[in-house]
Amino acid sequence: MAAVLAVAAPAAFAQNATKYPGKTLTFVVPFAAGSATDQIARALGQALTQETGQAVVVENKGGASGMLAAQSVARAPADGYTVLITTNTTHAANEHLYKKLPYDPVKDFAPVTGLGKGGQLLVVNAAAPYKSVKELVDYAKANPGKLSFGSGSSSSRMAGEMLKQLAGVDILHVPYKSNPLALTDLLGGQIDLMITDVSTGVPQVQAGKLKALGFSTQERSPMLPDVPTIEQAGIKGYNMGYWFAAYLPAATPPQLVSQLSNLLGKAVESKQAAGFYAQSGTSRWHGTPDELAKFQAQETAKWGKVIQAAGIQPE
Repeated sequence: MAAVLAVAAPAAFAQNATKYPGKTLTFVVPFAAGSATDQIARALGQALTQETGQAVVVENKGGASGMLAAQSVARAPADGYTVLITTNTTHAANEHLYKKLPYDPVKDFAPVTGLGKGGQLLVVNAAAPYKSVKELVDYAKANPGKLSFGSGSSSSRMAGEMLKQLAGVDILHVPYKSNPLALTDLLGGQIDLMITDVSTGVPQVQAGKLKALGFSTQERSPMLPDVPTIEQAGIKGYNMGYWFAAYLPAATPPQLVSQLSNLLGKAVESKQAAGFYAQSGTSRWHGTPDELAKFQAQETAKWGKVIQAAGIQPE
């Protein structure tokens, strides 16, 4: 699925064909339209168009835990015009979740910049009897294997697995291609709970269709300040967030990587993107390519430990 976000180019910019970007950029997103990653890509695309005058096309390549999108960008021309807007799923978790990847998260990419960091929301159907994390955990302990949680990203899955691990409960995992798809089944009663990104979960909570029981990081969400953190709700040591970042194919010239990093940094801080960060509860985050590379290495090690502790065997 693709959408052209803008088309008009200032005359002065159009006259300089050698300036980067000099044509339409493509933002490849590893998840479905409507996901948080899709939303940030579109918000930043609009800001980038405003800054440069060039159109940005958002292309959604969902499925296979982001591997299809990552592989396509890794194999794309290294000219600075095909950008992977992704998360810790493709660049920190997948190498621990799968025996073989169709891409190398380090060797096949040039890190550009971080884009945002955030936490997730533990939600259940509004009709569910649980009013707190404790009540949910108590039921799960009394009924092992009867509850199920859905996830459409590695962040969502690991958040659920960490809950199982730290609470000592047996809850069935049901995988989905994206969080919005899992949310649909949660609303329909096919699964019992999920821990999802704020931008996906909060609108359903505000509409009264879901109940929010806890927040995944160690600070409450500013969007739902009355909802305790999962740790505050009694699951000691619980802390699981997510992040967004941009990558280019590995052979992209460093000058182009640096230029795009600077442009995306401006986009993150722009008025055009302010709505996404406010509505999703995501913190603005950007920096140099080297800073992203170091952060990715730290996160990869962290996710590996979480996955190993959860007893998850690579598929």
